[in-house]
Amino acid sequence: MSKVVELLQKSQVFHFATVDGDKPRVRPFGFVMDFEGKLYFATANSKDVYKQMKVNPNVEMSGMLENGSWIRLSGKAVLGGNAEAKRRAFEVFPRFKDIYQSPENPAFEVFYLDSPSAFVYPFTGTPEKIL
Repeated sequence: MSKVVELLQKSQVFHFATVDGDKPRVRPFGFVMDFEGKLYFATANSKDVYKQMKVNPNVEMSGMLENGSWIRLSGKAVLGGNAEAKRRAFEVFPRFKDIYQSPENPAFEVFYLDSPSAFVYPFTGTPEKIL
């Protein structure tokens, strides 16, 4: 998990894809953390991304790396209100305080990936499975 978190954080902004009906939807994300051995992300429960994951939890993300390679990560989003994970997210990503004020904000949601799979794709060559 730590390798995936490190690479996504190095990319600074990674793109997070969901499905809306039969259309793909992609948006930038910037927060990821390893909490209790799971990859956690966060969003607001008022956003389309949250609503889309409730209908279809299959998600994928991708981020560019410095050397021209990129990481691709996929899994099933597990939505939940893990209070400890929310508190930890505020420690890891202090900007959440500006957006949500506190981890107890009912709009603030965390989720993790179940059965994640991750590969690093070089500009040329064979992809490397890292998770």
